[in-house]
Amino acid sequence: MSIQDSELILNPDGSIYHLHLKPQDIATTIITVGDPARVDAVAAYFDEVRFTTQKREFKTTTGFYKGLEISVISTGIGTDNIDIVLNELDALVNVDLKTRTVLPTHTALDIVRIGTSGAIQTDIAVDTFVLSQMAIGLDALLHFYQSEHIQHKTLQQDFVSHMDWAMVKSEPYIVGCDYAFAKAFTDPKMILGCTATNIGFYGPQGRQLRLQVSDQNMNDKLQDFKLKLASDTSSSDKSTLRITNLEMETAGIYGLAKLLGHRAVSLNVILANRVHKTFSSDPKAAIDQLIGFALDRLVTHSEQ
Repeated sequence: MSIQDSELILNPDGSIYHLHLKPQDIATTIITVGDPARVDAVAAYFDEVRFTTQKREFKTTTGFYKGLEISVISTGIGTDNIDIVLNELDALVNVDLKTRTVLPTHTALDIVRIGTSGAIQTDIAVDTFVLSQMAIGLDALLHFYQSEHIQHKTLQQDFVSHMDWAMVKSEPYIVGCDYAFAKAFTDPKMILGCTATNIGFYGPQGRQLRLQVSDQNMNDKLQDFKLKLASDTSSSDKSTLRITNLEMETAGIYGLAKLLGHRAVSLNVILANRVHKTFSSDPKAAIDQLIGFALDRLVTHSEQ
């Protein structure tokens, strides 16, 4: 059965609607970044660029780094944009855009988020790297899909109880990275943790300018929560995992990647420590270090 025009929207040139991409424009290794300007920062490492385009906040560049073809795409901010990016990337490799039918052979993408984040633990300094083994979605994105089979229900119940969570904010969901793929990025310099994916930057992350937040102790409770892990959910030998950082995309990426059959891992450079109220003195240098690290690990992973 073909997918109707209103459900899979294409541009007049046959490219997919928001990303303005055709299947031949992307690699099967994808780096996502939030800021369109960061696409150029990643592409600056490429030995060759073969394609680039931009529509709205979605900028894509495809090229080669040490022989590996990679596409880097900006998502903008938030899981609402992640919903667009992950679904349209999947359609590019798993749907015949001409016949609007699902291809008989599934193609899995390797997706690496290179992002910036704020730490909520006292011992995580600015400019350090965090690999999100798990993510807690404080938005509602995953609940719009049949997704209960990939959610960690017991952990979610523990989290709701610990936080005294107000359900008018939507029920939190917890999902994991692709643990086999994540092993490619484990390193002594990489802190393993759980990322809380927030639905906003100010109140939803406990920031107060002129508006008062509804839960003054939210970040303190996030800092204290421990996820009790099953043996098959972590590459670490620890039986518990703490919430290390706050950002706005990872849980959406993990959830949709799992549902669509792709491999995803989120790497964050810590630019702010919310406990100490500190911010990186050279965020560009810290981000560049994470970009170089991620690219080299992707090449190593592709050679195995």
